[in-house]
Amino acid sequence: MATTSEPGLSETRIHEVLSNDRRRMAIEYLQDSDLTLRELSERIAEAETGESPPPRNIRQSAYVSLQQTHIPKLAELDIVNYDEESKVVSLAEAGDVTVYMEVVPEGELSWSEYYAALAALGIVLMIAVAVGVPVISAVGAPGLGSLVFAVLGGSAVYQRWTQED
Repeated sequence: MATTSEPGLSETRIHEVLSNDRRRMAIEYLQDSDLTLRELSERIAEAETGESPPPRNIRQSAYVSLQQTHIPKLAELDIVNYDEESKVVSLAEAGDVTVYMEVVPEGELSWSEYYAALAALGIVLMIAVAVGVPVISAVGAPGLGSLVFAVLGGSAVYQRWTQED
């Protein structure tokens, strides 16, 4: 059974919504501040092309797709609020989907991969103690276990601190 972030919005639906790059980028940019549809489309076009300012045709494509498809879909799901008169888009208070949006730059580890690697390191160290690897055995299981747990705890605190608004 899928859990929900709010009634009627399942994890499956959230992941479906976030599978589109432009919708995901829109939510990402709106985390910082409310934007007009034009500002949002320009930021997305810039991200897509890597050019500043982005080519007019890309800006126009982003604007039209946001206006006709992506913003209405996000508004329908109460993920964003859209004022058609002022054309201002903002993140809605209800239904925080940002928890599903861990953005990892290319070539870097996600937090889940980091924690899995740390767990694997802990297991390897305990096996090394058990089989008697000289330097590692001298430190002992309690010392190494304490070190791994200290790094794990410190990492969790750091992750929480860096991801707070």
